Order: sequence, then structure tokens, then C-alpha cells
Amino acid sequence: MRKIEEVLRLSAQGKSVRVISRETGVSRPSVATYLEKAAEHEIGWPLPAGMDTKSLEQLLFAAVETPKSTPVIPNWQEVATEIQAHNHLTLQLLWFEYKERNPNGLSYSRFCARYREWKKINEVVMHFEHRGGEKLFCDFAGDTVPIWDPKTGEVNFAAQLFVSVMGASSYIFAKAFANQKAESWTAGGTAAFEYMGAVPMCVVPDNPKAVVIKPSKYDPVFNESYLEWARHYEVTILPARPRKPRDKAAVEGGVLIVERQILARLRHVKFFSLYELNQAIYELLEELNAQGFQRREGTRKSVFEAVDKPVMRPLPTTAYEYAEWKRFKVQMNYHVRVLDGYYSVPYDLVGQTLDVRVTRTTVEIFSAGVRIASHKRCERKGQYQTSFAHMPSSHQAQASWTPARILKWARTIGPNTQVVCETIMSGRHYPEQGFNQCRGIFNLASKVYTPERVEAACERAIAIHSPLYKSVVSILKNGLDAVALAPPPGPPPIEHQNIRGTEYYKELLAGGQENVTC
Repeated sequence: MRKIEEVLRLSAQGKSVRVISRETGVSRPSVATYLEKAAEHEIGWPLPAGMDTKSLEQLLFAAVETPKSTPVIPNWQEVATEIQAHNHLTLQLLWFEYKERNPNGLSYSRFCARYREWKKINEVVMHFEHRGGEKLFCDFAGDTVPIWDPKTGEVNFAAQLFVSVMGASSYIFAKAFANQKAESWTAGGTAAFEYMGAVPMCVVPDNPKAVVIKPSKYDPVFNESYLEWARHYEVTILPARPRKPRDKAAVEGGVLIVERQILARLRHVKFFSLYELNQAIYELLEELNAQGFQRREGTRKSVFEAVDKPVMRPLPTTAYEYAEWKRFKVQMNYHVRVLDGYYSVPYDLVGQTLDVRVTRTTVEIFSAGVRIASHKRCERKGQYQTSFAHMPSSHQAQASWTPARILKWARTIGPNTQVVCETIMSGRHYPEQGFNQCRGIFNLASKVYTPERVEAACERAIAIHSPLYKSVVSILKNGLDAVALAPPPGPPPIEHQNIRGTEYYKELLAGGQENVTC
């Protein structure tokens, strides 16, 4: 409480500011301020009638005293979300940013204390009771295992460890993969089902891009391959909420156990393949699931056999074959290009964008969810897989010409025509390149000349060593097919004085000269 009245009384007695300060215990600047304010409002001692201490303070100091501003309190939920979303973010940095926006805000110590109080109240942990056989929690471990190249002695790649845990029994499965792509997620889930020998009702993965294309609390969008995998095993996908690790606390703990009890024990071993690594993991995994619990009776394996497995569904007769889903636009040649191969669709779908399902052996094409084409996957780059039914009628007529059909027709004309057609097609890198010439000969025999003339022309073309379409045309045009082929001439006679000939020897034999030397 201010000692304004005492200051005014002592001042009325003529005492100095120093003396008044010493007697009242009020600092000299404050004493001087009180006297200045009293003089401004013409207040002296004694006080005016009806004025008490409170009204005196309001009169003298109402103009200068303003109520203290209430500091802006941060949104602690936003602070918690920021820290969870960014691994390297600190409370100190968030406080600096907060103070830049609110210079009169909380001090750093109060900022941290208030945040801790909020967390204590709002982050109460809920205990989940997992039903038997209900949920399988899946995730990839943060730690990796190097796979070495036996030739170079360098690390080929870092193996990623897939981990799954059953909610009720804490039964653990782990397997190493080359990456964390969608194929590894589906293969990991399939391997976990086969390890357990049964299928749970639900699978709870994290929110990786390979599995969940668009995370959402209410309507997440899944990778089509992962969704197809779930449909194959008839399991429900329940992804954990984004940035909510406690939604999958079971697998978080399972990952930690695997890292400590499996990866830590293998830290001095060099692996040169995923197969070697997974063999070592499997052996230690069996030991881990056979270990007794510390705070409950039994082992992971015994609890799994008693609680989970009896209510789980059996495995399907066939394992899931991984398939990728893609979208491609149909080209003008009514083919879609998929992984450097070309696959036909009905020609009236040119220009449309279709869904394509690709496995290791087949390519299936869908329009509005209906399969419209299925092809064997191409074995080489640039190969075409074309269905005759997908072609327009004009292309079907063109495609109906095959080497077998051409030779069958040529035999109906004659053997020489067949030889000419065989020679034309065999002289090309692809037989199709000679189809037009053979079809030209077919046109000559059916529309321009008679089959007999064409056969004779082919015979002459073979005789002159020119079994070509243009030679046949030339022979027919000039009428040479009607000219009889002359027998090949014999060797020309040789005349020389030293050559006697056969007649000479005949005469000698007739004369009885048997011993003749040449």
C-alpha cells in the first residue's frame, strides 16, 4: 500500500524529500512522484473532506496505471502435434517462435511448465483389451541390417525388417526384405499368416505411402495392391491414426524387442543374402516366442495357441500373388504400353484410360471394373501381345495372312509357285515382309492370268535363278511363260591337235592293237 497520506503530512511540515524518504521508507523518486501528482491535482494536507486513501490513489494514479495485459497462452495441442511431426523440433525453438509473435508472452520456464501440465492431463494412456485372434499389428523396424557383396566386400544394400505382433498374445513374427515398398508389405503379411498358420480378423499397419496413399481418420485411401491382398485373405485394414504411435503400441514394443533380442545378437555376423539373414532371424524368433513372460503366465507361443489361433480363420488354399495396379491410356494402335510391352484391347477403346493389373506372368486390363483383356506377359522389350478379336475388320483381314496360309494357297497353284513364295519369305528377316509380294502373285493367278500361266511363269523364274515377284510379272507380261524351256546346253567341243578323240581309239581296238599307250 502506498504511503501517500504520510508523505503529504510530512511535506506540509516542511520536511525535505530526503527526510520524508528516510522516515517513511519510501524511495526518494517515489516521494517526489507523489508530491508532483498531488501538486498537479492541487491536493495538500489535510485532505479534502470525504476523500479517503483509495479515492486519493485513484485520483493521482489512474492516468498512469494500466492493468497488466494477460499473456497469450499457446495452443498446447498444436505444440504437441508439431513436436510429434518433426523429430528434431525442440520446445525451445517453439518458444522462440511463440515469443516473436507474442513479446509479452510466457517466459521459457513457464512455457515448459505449462506444457508439461497440459500433457499430464490430456495424454492419459488408455489400456486396450485385445480379443483373441482379432488384430495383427505390422510395422518396419527403424534399424536395418547390411547385406554384403561377397565379391567386392562392400555393402550391397540395407535390409529392412518387417515385424508383426498379435494383439492378445504378443506373438511376434519378423522377416527381412530389400525395401519397404507395397510388395514387401504384402509379402510380409503373407509370411506372417503362414508362420502363424492362420489369418486374423484385422491388420493394423502404420501409415506408409506404400500402403496408405491418403491418410485420413475417417476415410483413408489405400494402395490398390495392398487392398487386393486384404481381399484375398478377407482381412480388414485398420491403419493407425497419423502421428499416434500408441494406436499400435503392441508392434512398437514388438519392434523394440526384436531389435534388442534378435538384431543385437546378430550385430557381429556378416550376411551375404536375405536368405541367410532370414534363416538366422527365424531361429532366434523361435527362441523369443518360447521365452516366458515376466508379468503374466506362459509364453507368447503358448498364449497364441490357446487364445489367438482357435478363433482365427484358416489360410486360403493359394497364397496371394502380388499384382501392381496402374493406369494407362490406349494408344492409336489399340494397345497399351505396360513395362515396355504392348498389349491389345478392343479397338473402340482407343484414347480411353484403363486400369491394368500386372503380375509376374499376366497382364489384365479393366474398364470400369470389368476385365476386357488378359495377356501373357511379354518376355522381351518391345514385344506385342495382340488378340485377333480386338482388331477392326480391315486389320483382321490383313492379319489373317500367315506364312502357313500363303504356302497352302501356293500349293493349289503348283509346286513352282510354292517354291517362289517360300523363297520370297525366307529371304526376309521377318516373313511378314514378303507377304505383299506373295499376295501379288495370288492376285495375278486369280484376277489377271490363269493359275496355269502363273505356275509356268514361276517355273521359268526358278530356271533363270530369279524367283521374285517382279520376275514373274515380267515373264507373264512378255509372254515368256508360253515359250518352252530349252534343255541346258552341253559343254562346248574342244578342238586341239593333241586330242585324238574316241573314234581314234575305236579304230585301234578294231585292228587288234590292244596294248596302246597314250
